[in-house]
Amino acid sequence: MYKLIAIDIDGTLLTDDHKVTTEVKDAIRQAKQKGVKVVLCTGRPLVGVENYLTDLELREEGDYVISFNGAFVQDTFTKEVISHLTLGIEDLKEIYQVSLDSNLHMHFFDDKALYTPNREIGKYTIVEAYLTGSQLIFKEIENVPDDFIMSKAMFIEEAPKLEAGMEKMPESFKEKYHLVRSTPFYLEILNRDASKGNAVRELSEKLGIKQSEVICIGDQENDVTMLEFAGLGIAMGNAPEHIKELADYTTASNNDSGVAKAIQKFVLDK
Repeated sequence: MYKLIAIDIDGTLLTDDHKVTTEVKDAIRQAKQKGVKVVLCTGRPLVGVENYLTDLELREEGDYVISFNGAFVQDTFTKEVISHLTLGIEDLKEIYQVSLDSNLHMHFFDDKALYTPNREIGKYTIVEAYLTGSQLIFKEIENVPDDFIMSKAMFIEEAPKLEAGMEKMPESFKEKYHLVRSTPFYLEILNRDASKGNAVRELSEKLGIKQSEVICIGDQENDVTMLEFAGLGIAMGNAPEHIKELADYTTASNNDSGVAKAIQKFVLDK
């Protein structure tokens, strides 16, 4: 019997117009009624998840959320922070220099806001702020305090420019941080130990849930670590082919309530 379901948000839980279908809501509610833990696991900052936690009734005792691509794990009922894997001011300075050398726009998050050091703000920074409901603040790197605690940074460009920039990055940089593509135009830079897979593993161990009792559902590169960790890794029908190939099962697309169909098949026995 499966006891925990970790669900990505964008391209998985949500349709392309950023809605949760009634079928998905019902399936999550029924899974919870069976005693299964349902955990949203996203690259978004916590503020970008809050409405969905409320809408899906995932703020009750014993509920958890994973945000910032696994860097932040929290009990949504007590607000206890289970884990927060961060980066500091020296990391920020290094990441900013690499963005300049690679000719890429960047932005970065703490637990309060989304910041950009770019006077010409990248269009995907504006999109990110809108989608996640984050306050967008222009802040030059030299004005960031020495005690700044960063949850993650992101390089954001059209895919060809982003890929060209990635080729210019030193290998030492790629080894020092966890770099992951969450969309074709986002490269996320995180604490080396931060990933969705590690966060789901840590939470499962805390709850006494075996790896074989975990389902993870996702659609993009940043979901790979949790799909590989899961006892049952499920790719969305809209996922790229290489994501489907490494998953144990492929469900319907996000626009066709693929999350609900997976829960119905493997948890609700429908």
